[in-house]
Amino acid sequence: MRNYISYIFIALSFFIASQLKAQQTYSNNIYPLTDFRSPLAIEPPALAGSFGELRANHFHSGIDFRTNQRIGYPVYAPADGYISRLRVQNSGFGLALYINHPNGYTTVYGHLSRFNPKIAQIVKSIQYKKTSYEIDEFPSSDLIPIRKGEVIAYTGNTGSSGGPHLHFEIRDSKTEATINPQLLGISIPDNIPPVIRAMYVYRLNGKPFNEFTPKQYFQVAGSKGNYQLNQVKTINLSGEIGFGIVVNDKHNGASGNNGAYAIELIVDGNTVYTSALERFTFENSKAINSHIDYPTYLRTKQSIQKSFVDPGNPLGIYFNLVNNGRITFNDGKTHSVKYIISDARGNKSTLAFNVLADTKAVINTPELPLGTSFAYNKQNEFNQEDVKVVLPKGTLYDDLNFTYKKTAKPKQNAFSEIHYIHNNYTPLHTGFELWIKADSTLIKHQSKALIVNTNRSSQGGYFENGWVKTKPRNFGSFFIAVDTVAPNIVPVNIANGKNMAGISKMSFRISDGLSGIKSFNGYIDGKWILMEFDAKTASLWHVFDEKTSAGKHTLELLVVDMKENTKRYAIEFYR
Repeated sequence: MRNYISYIFIALSFFIASQLKAQQTYSNNIYPLTDFRSPLAIEPPALAGSFGELRANHFHSGIDFRTNQRIGYPVYAPADGYISRLRVQNSGFGLALYINHPNGYTTVYGHLSRFNPKIAQIVKSIQYKKTSYEIDEFPSSDLIPIRKGEVIAYTGNTGSSGGPHLHFEIRDSKTEATINPQLLGISIPDNIPPVIRAMYVYRLNGKPFNEFTPKQYFQVAGSKGNYQLNQVKTINLSGEIGFGIVVNDKHNGASGNNGAYAIELIVDGNTVYTSALERFTFENSKAINSHIDYPTYLRTKQSIQKSFVDPGNPLGIYFNLVNNGRITFNDGKTHSVKYIISDARGNKSTLAFNVLADTKAVINTPELPLGTSFAYNKQNEFNQEDVKVVLPKGTLYDDLNFTYKKTAKPKQNAFSEIHYIHNNYTPLHTGFELWIKADSTLIKHQSKALIVNTNRSSQGGYFENGWVKTKPRNFGSFFIAVDTVAPNIVPVNIANGKNMAGISKMSFRISDGLSGIKSFNGYIDGKWILMEFDAKTASLWHVFDEKTSAGKHTLELLVVDMKENTKRYAIEFYR
């Protein structure tokens, strides 16, 4: 008996130690390690995307479980709780569920193919009540109680998914901050250290980082956690310097190239920069464009993670900062520099090199073009007689030399000159207000006016007192256009007079050439029906149910774009 108890104690100690190893939080937060089970029964678990992974304009807010390129695997509740949110989107998470748990956390499940029968019936009744495919409902805590291990849904590929998988999140129920699930006991087999791909040196020279900041690329060699600069041991540098690094991570089994968890930069034995993807808030996720070298990302799609922080960057993922990670080398001495890269299981890789502070090793920042000085920590405005730009406080990550010019209007579907609002190499945290004055030829189409960029991508907008106003998310080149063309409807498997008996659903493809689709509504015999939509394939369909009996029926489908242009499709069919 004593030996048995000793065995249990040793096994429990080993389990706790292995879990604590995974909890590399770089903070004082303590998380429960045994409350949650895995939402899938696929063994061994494998990830197609890690928490905080670098994505276009956002950090990945959860982990993506691989599902063998198939849909339909059962999704299990990881703990007791209740369904706190039911969401159906054309894009985004597609079909999604949220469960609130008594321990203060909320779990989220995205890109589902279908809900369990009870939840599916509740969702369908809400859709019919609201006459809307898209819903976002917050049920009361007693409507849909959930037990640990209960099947709540099935994996899928709905919404903006790029392939079958389960997107899974754990959030703080009070703040809605999303947290790395591996820190709460969701175990992914992993004994592989991160991979260091490249290192960069930025000559900051006491100025804001931008597309003109000189940088140098250094090739990296090594493997299995030990890396060094290829054919270089010492770098000669002078003045204020920032470093950047390219890394990714793999785990055991069917692993892609995922994001690393933490980056630590140490100079002469002292940490000057740490970033750790423990948790973040959704309103700050777009600050990924400040976290990385954004101009290089736009040019090459390579994500260099800067090891220095812009003063207007609101992310809470940084720790141990000394001068925001900007390092001055001016003493003529040799300094040791070391990177430590960690994954969420505690596997580490290092890159070590020396820097000689050499006053001759200077690379000056090029002179900036003539512009207007904007401060990152206040509201900024730019006014001309035919354009107005307002950047609310919190829009910029650093001070900006704002530039502007205009050129002649395009020959087709244009009602203003082209206004070049700075350039797209400067990331913005929030959108900005843009007003463009319309020329006299817009009189007939004021209600159809909107602003587009020079790729003729709609930025939205509305006409008011001679101006068209909108809120673009990024700088660029813009002009006024109009949308007078209705959306397009293409029937896939239905036609006037067709007998649809034995066919489970009717299908369409819908699209719009400019402003985008605002709504779609279908009616059989004058009564609203549920039409389901997949934005990534532009597919629209209705699954026949008991409401459509045998016999002759009328169908009306109305698709409306953002400028209220309407396309009507009306036929008779049989069941």
